[in-house]
Amino acid sequence: MHLTLRWRLTLLYTALLAFLLGLVAVSALLLMQRSLLGNVDSAISDSQRQFTGLVSQLGFDSPAETSARSIPLVSRARGLFPNDIIQIEDLVFYDRDWLIEALGPGRTPEQRRENIAYIRRLMDSRRVVIGFLASQPLRLSDAELTQLVESPAGRITLTREIQNAFGSQADTPTTYRVQVTLGPVQLDLSPTDPLALNAPPPSFAITYVGRSLAGVHDTVNTLQSVLALLFLTGLIMAGVGAYVLAGQALRPLRQVRQAAERIGGQTLTERVPVPQTHDEVEALAGSLNAMLDRLESSFEAQRRFTSDASHELRTPVTAISGHASYLLRRTEPSGQQRESLNIIVRESERLTNLIASLLQLARSDSGVVNLTRQPVFSGLFLSEVARELAPLASGQQTALTATGPDIPFEGDPDRLKQVIINLVGNALKAGAQHVTMSSSAEEDGREVRLTVRDDGPGIPAEHLARLFDRFYRVEDSRSRDQGGAGLGLSIARSIVDAHGGRIWLESEVGRGTAAHVQLPVGNVPVLDDDDVP
Repeated sequence: MHLTLRWRLTLLYTALLAFLLGLVAVSALLLMQRSLLGNVDSAISDSQRQFTGLVSQLGFDSPAETSARSIPLVSRARGLFPNDIIQIEDLVFYDRDWLIEALGPGRTPEQRRENIAYIRRLMDSRRVVIGFLASQPLRLSDAELTQLVESPAGRITLTREIQNAFGSQADTPTTYRVQVTLGPVQLDLSPTDPLALNAPPPSFAITYVGRSLAGVHDTVNTLQSVLALLFLTGLIMAGVGAYVLAGQALRPLRQVRQAAERIGGQTLTERVPVPQTHDEVEALAGSLNAMLDRLESSFEAQRRFTSDASHELRTPVTAISGHASYLLRRTEPSGQQRESLNIIVRESERLTNLIASLLQLARSDSGVVNLTRQPVFSGLFLSEVARELAPLASGQQTALTATGPDIPFEGDPDRLKQVIINLVGNALKAGAQHVTMSSSAEEDGREVRLTVRDDGPGIPAEHLARLFDRFYRVEDSRSRDQGGAGLGLSIARSIVDAHGGRIWLESEVGRGTAAHVQLPVGNVPVLDDDDVP
């Protein structure tokens, strides 16, 4: 499929804008998502600081021993942090250095596995959860636990699917952003020694604080839908705008093309319009007009030469033919002399016909083809041609028939007879045994087709495209001894073109040739049956 320049420009501009819009949309979506996640992380950090500051006042002094108090304490913590889920795991008297040493590279894989298993038992025994099911606590994988211990800041951020114990979607897992912190937490402010005034040292614990990403996902999905709608709307508007603008930009070029298509051998005086665009289109139009000036001069010189040469040759050829005929009638030449005089007469007649053909082609090139249009009945017309050519056909033992209905159309019968006689003559020269002339209606009765079909040897496909060129002949089917000069089909085409029709050949070697002449019906008056001969 070949796209026009207008469509190619439209697709190029639309694709470029689609790429830019897509890049902007993806960038905006990523920036918005990053900004929303940053806000969530900031809110989680604030909640983590507040929780670690208030946890001692909530009474989580010994998570493993406060099961009786856990329900009211959890409810109180839930009231203070309604948007967060919280989990704390007290590691009691262990510290960061011990954890690093227990999980460090100095330990064998077996020792690290044993230490991790011990740490997990400790985490499971001293855990409190707030905001989600205690039966489904947050658990770190071995890699995540090692990463947390080795993190310089003692903090990692995770994304987990968690089933919230509260809210309208308590049974549906929700994506949470969870910040895990490893560090000292003051779980109890009461001194272990009644005589001591200072609080006990803080415990080393793992604190989990998470917040749902449902709002972030809803915002991102909404933004994604808006951006998709804007993208499609912008893309459609850009495509329509690009198509319109490309059409406006290419309009001068289209006008130049249309004007150039109207210019032919008989309309070389016309010129293409020169748009005042001050660009390449204006330069192209100027170059085309300059080329047309040169072509017109060349064609005019060729027509003038052909016409002048034909006029100048007619007089001496007539004199030669006349004197040769006089010698044949008035003298008594010898046998060899009579043969020479007969050759002179025949060649003079051939040269006279050639000069007449050249004059006719010169007139058609200059647009001077006088037609006497009148109603013609196709069937009657072909029958008259058949009667006129019957002696010639019978002399070559060729069957010549005319068939088809009487279709009235407007044309010059003398000129058209010249066309059909030329086509039948070509078939006879090719040695056809049967030649059929027929007529038929085409294009819903708006055109009539005249066809000359023969059973001759046929014409090779490579010659069909050039048979209407001047002086071009297929030597296998036409011989110079039979008088052909290669101008008959050129003249026939000029006559058909003058009628506003078209002529073409169809042939297959060994199967014969069909010549078609398709003509417009024209302005034919409505005739009664009595008007038809």
